[in-house]
Amino acid sequence: MKISLLQQMYKDVLAGAPLPKESYYYSSLLNLCIEQSPERDKWCDPPSTDGSVRSHQDAVSDTVTPTTEDISCNLANMNFSLCPREVMLLQLTLVKMLVAKAESQEIEFNTRQKYCEILITLLKETKVDSKLVCLLNSSDRLLSHMASKSLASLVCFQLKKENVINVTWLTFSLKTLLEFPMHTQVVECLWTLTAIIQDILKDKMLPKPGALKKLLSPLDAVLEGFYNSILLHHFDSHLYSSPYSEAANNLISFVDLLEALLSSRTELELPLRCQRVLFLKVSYVLNLINSSTHYFIKKKFIMLLKKCVLYKPQDDAVSGSQFFQNPCLYEDLFALSNAVLKVVNLAWLNEIPLSEKANYFGSSETLPGDSTHSGSDQTVLRALSLTVLKTLEFKFQNSATETEIKEDFQSSMSQLLTFWRNHMKHSLHSPPVVHHCEWLSLIFIEQDDDMWEAAKALLLIYLKFDRLRHDAADYLSQEEEENWSFHTHASGYNPHCIFLFFLEKIAFDSTVLLDFLISSETCFLEYLVRYLKLLREDWHQFVNVCNHFDTKHDTSQPIASIKLPHQEKQSCVTDVNLQNACCEPEPQTLIPLASSHEYLVFTTEQGDNEVPESNQSNSFLCNDNTSLLGSLQSLVNYDSSEDSELESDGKECLVNTKRIPLNKERESMIRETVCSYTDDKQNTLKSEVLPLKQKGSNTSSSSACVVSSDKIIPLRLMLYKSTKCLEELQKAISRLQRRNLFPYNPSALLKLLSHIEKISKNINSQ
Repeated sequence: MKISLLQQMYKDVLAGAPLPKESYYYSSLLNLCIEQSPERDKWCDPPSTDGSVRSHQDAVSDTVTPTTEDISCNLANMNFSLCPREVMLLQLTLVKMLVAKAESQEIEFNTRQKYCEILITLLKETKVDSKLVCLLNSSDRLLSHMASKSLASLVCFQLKKENVINVTWLTFSLKTLLEFPMHTQVVECLWTLTAIIQDILKDKMLPKPGALKKLLSPLDAVLEGFYNSILLHHFDSHLYSSPYSEAANNLISFVDLLEALLSSRTELELPLRCQRVLFLKVSYVLNLINSSTHYFIKKKFIMLLKKCVLYKPQDDAVSGSQFFQNPCLYEDLFALSNAVLKVVNLAWLNEIPLSEKANYFGSSETLPGDSTHSGSDQTVLRALSLTVLKTLEFKFQNSATETEIKEDFQSSMSQLLTFWRNHMKHSLHSPPVVHHCEWLSLIFIEQDDDMWEAAKALLLIYLKFDRLRHDAADYLSQEEEENWSFHTHASGYNPHCIFLFFLEKIAFDSTVLLDFLISSETCFLEYLVRYLKLLREDWHQFVNVCNHFDTKHDTSQPIASIKLPHQEKQSCVTDVNLQNACCEPEPQTLIPLASSHEYLVFTTEQGDNEVPESNQSNSFLCNDNTSLLGSLQSLVNYDSSEDSELESDGKECLVNTKRIPLNKERESMIRETVCSYTDDKQNTLKSEVLPLKQKGSNTSSSSACVVSSDKIIPLRLMLYKSTKCLEELQKAISRLQRRNLFPYNPSALLKLLSHIEKISKNINSQ
């Protein structure tokens, strides 16, 4: 039987074994038995699944002319009376497997050549591409899906071996896309094109730019027209209310295609129109998200928007100047940012209903009698929030004056804060928020890559505002500084406040920061470098925020100054102080941003007992030529001189930082090193904070710690814990670097951390 012959062929190909018979024999064995039909421009009808198809011998006589009489006689004598569904599925699997094995370097050259001959014979002699196009329209979804995969593999094979696009597939695709919406059956066409693009991107041997251009150029204008047609529908129709309808399937498949086009854009120096249309006409997508379309479709488009705002022009970091030399990218992100912020300012966010169903294993429905309320969909909430923040970042990085951006920023942030408050107030895991700057860590704490993208966006916006206001005035009064500080807190983007709230959430654990630095999945490295540069120039504001954290949490306690090993002067900390240090902030009611003058924020006035401030530098860290996409995974390039920490020109020099992949052995060594260091750290900390009587001192010796009241200073726990965390991070990085376990060169980062440590110790010693 034919099925047994196909099964033997499957075993041989799976093992990469040579096929003993002629190529024509195997191509005839793989020939699909499909009846011809004059309908749909002579495309074939889908096969019947009841086995009533014509004989294999008839199909071979129509399509194959064997080169030898022996092969013809052997095939004619075989009794292939039926071609059931299982046989066709096995044929489709074998076609895809042959393509994969023909390109595998693990297979012997002669065997790969034989596989290629079989595939070429299938394309040239049996016209398998036409038959696969017929199967795309099958009512059997599994057959249709397998045909799509096999056809995509053959198109890629032909493109790689002959540098040509399969004409049969291209004609089918053009016809299907142009006929929409008169003929709505387009999902199979979209499947196949998406699979072809994905196969090209995964192929390590194929020259991707040339292949993508050859593939997409004939479809460029047609794809843009299809984008307009499919997204200009009235999505309030009941056709889109179910994810199983044909209209919904078309949209879902189109989202997958748009995602593949976005990924392929990085391979072309000048992207095609079909790769740019999502950016230039994003308003269509924004309208769809705000429609009554099924929630699953909305979610896919929202996640696609997030990928757009996180789009990088290439894998490695590029500088800001290179970004501005790419006019297409600048124009596309500018159009997308304007469109998103325009609808955000029209309360678009609050009109998007987020699903409140919890996700359970095997189902999205709650069990009968289960009263658990999970709150809003946190994945979509984070994606929408990050989209708004990244569009704000891009627009403000490319604006020239403060007045040009201030009004838009306040409006957008007000809408975003309201959006967060509305969707988080019912969550069981979200306590009442004390401060607007705390929202960021509450929203993004479960998704670290998104969290640091959001924190970096707000940091860059802060730096931009700060630079513009200093450029506009030679001198800023104390009142202006206080108003500026008030505004950053009320709008939820004060960088010191955001950083301290995050440290609170991770209990000031430096190993968490170390994990982020080692990971290549977040932009924490870039964020930390930028923040540390700000911190060294803005230390007095950082101290003010720390002091107000202590004030709000009531953790500031007077205590005598004594000598401790790791710095010139530290404080004896009692058990009560330690307990206070671990306490969470007391919940308070959040006051809306609209009533900002009555909003309870951290003021910038300095108390009489506060640590003396360091002088604020007038050099700023951000300039117009530094873009939001310009420095992923990059560090500041310092000179070898010790004095190079204070850069005279105030510009950031960014160098590429290549991360070395860590194998299991290196990961284990890092883990052991960090654990060893952590144990030492905890022992040291215990010795620093244990009551004196536990260190072997009696009551009288404990009283020796008490000094006159003029030498008693308030213990600033937030300042102490945050600087201690950075100090521990510095020691951990140095320890790993000495053992050659750190995945990249952290010298510049260590210089920044060392500089912060010096500032902290100098201030504490005064």
